[in-house]
Amino acid sequence: MAPAKAQFGYHRHPDQDRLASSPAGHPIVVVGAGPVGLSLAIDLAQRGQHVVLLDDADRIGEGSRAICFSKRSLEYWDRLGVGDRMVEKGVVWSVGRIFHGESLLYQFNLLPEEGHKRPAFINLQQYYAEAYLVDRVQELPGIDLRWRNKVTALEQRNDSAVLTIDTPEGAYRLDAQYVIACDGARSSLRQMVGAEFGGQVFEDQFLIADVRMSAEFPTERWFWFDPPFHAGRSALLHRQPDDVWRIDLQLSRDADPAVEKQPENVRPRIARMLGHDKFEFEWISLYKFQCRRMERFIHGRVIFAGDSAHQVSPFGARGANSGLEDAENLSWKLDRVLRGRSPASLLESYHVERSRAADENIRESTRSTDFMAPNTQQEARLRKAVLSLAKETEFGKRMVNGGRLSVPCSYDTPLSSPDADAWRGGPCPGISMPDAPVATRGGAPVYLTDAFRDDGTGFTLLAFSNAAAIEAPLGVKAIRIGGDDGLIDSAGLAARRYDAEPGTTYLLRPDGYVAARFRHPTRAAIAAALARAEGLN
Repeated sequence: MAPAKAQFGYHRHPDQDRLASSPAGHPIVVVGAGPVGLSLAIDLAQRGQHVVLLDDADRIGEGSRAICFSKRSLEYWDRLGVGDRMVEKGVVWSVGRIFHGESLLYQFNLLPEEGHKRPAFINLQQYYAEAYLVDRVQELPGIDLRWRNKVTALEQRNDSAVLTIDTPEGAYRLDAQYVIACDGARSSLRQMVGAEFGGQVFEDQFLIADVRMSAEFPTERWFWFDPPFHAGRSALLHRQPDDVWRIDLQLSRDADPAVEKQPENVRPRIARMLGHDKFEFEWISLYKFQCRRMERFIHGRVIFAGDSAHQVSPFGARGANSGLEDAENLSWKLDRVLRGRSPASLLESYHVERSRAADENIRESTRSTDFMAPNTQQEARLRKAVLSLAKETEFGKRMVNGGRLSVPCSYDTPLSSPDADAWRGGPCPGISMPDAPVATRGGAPVYLTDAFRDDGTGFTLLAFSNAAAIEAPLGVKAIRIGGDDGLIDSAGLAARRYDAEPGTTYLLRPDGYVAARFRHPTRAAIAAALARAEGLN
């Protein structure tokens, strides 16, 4: 069941006593207290910003909804102070199995190598994630979380946006330098700015049933094409905490949602799958695949993130994870703009990078949907042939698509600077930093992702041995590996993952993405790369 502290009361705020003609002013108003809005508010508050966070409900959402959170999301939550709690409660997994009928086609491991702090994925009901994030919000004085505050109108001005907000005690207004819309796929703010939500809605329907039971299934992702218990369709099984299991069953396009959601109609389907009926329902829902996004994520002083900006099918765990990547991409840029350290044009890079990520997620989700639920006879014949090939060949297995799992997007923007020297590997500009185990000079173990987040919100210079002569620019944190005063890479994993030679240096953005890399760094080259990443040239 959901956490005990799942409902919150409405409280009147002094802002509500202001005259409508003179609304209270705030630098940032975030609308929507889901995982994306909560994480973004925490990130901004940890950077010293004051955030007003509005939600039209007074409780954490019902039902497990998003359950698969990626390694990248967990590393972000580490920086927000909630990663340990998420992992301790979550179900850790990295192995998936794909079946055709009763036969195992193949299995995969999403994190086959050692030396990472976080697993490939955890399964955790969204209501737990939201509860832990709310607890963290309440620890931070910089966040003003207001429940049962519903935005009903928006007025855009040259230097701010004015919101009209409805409450149980009447309406009031707020004046914000920036409004961040994290209010979901049915975003009212998207409608208020008059933005289209273009894309494709697939006709095939899927039934979600979260059931509580004792079972001996391994902690893996199991996906079936044409299983014996659900002939001609597909099915998915995932384990969650508290002996709850997520089951997805494909239904026909003409299935009546009102009928299919009735527990008495769902129970026989689940019983056929499990071979018994000793389970209890936690949550039942139906959905259709949707792959849509806004053309632009920035509309004047209103910036869109998460499902309000883009929506993908749940197979592949790309929805919530891509929304969290929106939050970490936006937070440091907005902080710099509000402090006057970067021009407002830096925010355009948020749209450029995250719309690219949305396109990548939509492309992968559409391919998965077309394979799992063919629209034409030709697509159906292709899938049949691929599934047949997969039983005999490795290349056939690679063509099977039961949902490509979420990975961090790579960015190809003007913020990424080329390097003329040859690189055999390592993350290039626009790639998320890899983790690796290292140790302090005293022998204490630490991970690079922890060393990166230790004491700042700015850029970081990661240098490998013999680079001590290059000083980090003012305000840039330095992490050194090797040498007399650097971290110890005894296993050599950091060096391998960063293709490090003596002098190799990476400039990391505040969100952990590589801004530039150098074989032979100079102060001038680092300063130029930093200026590009900050939007200063």
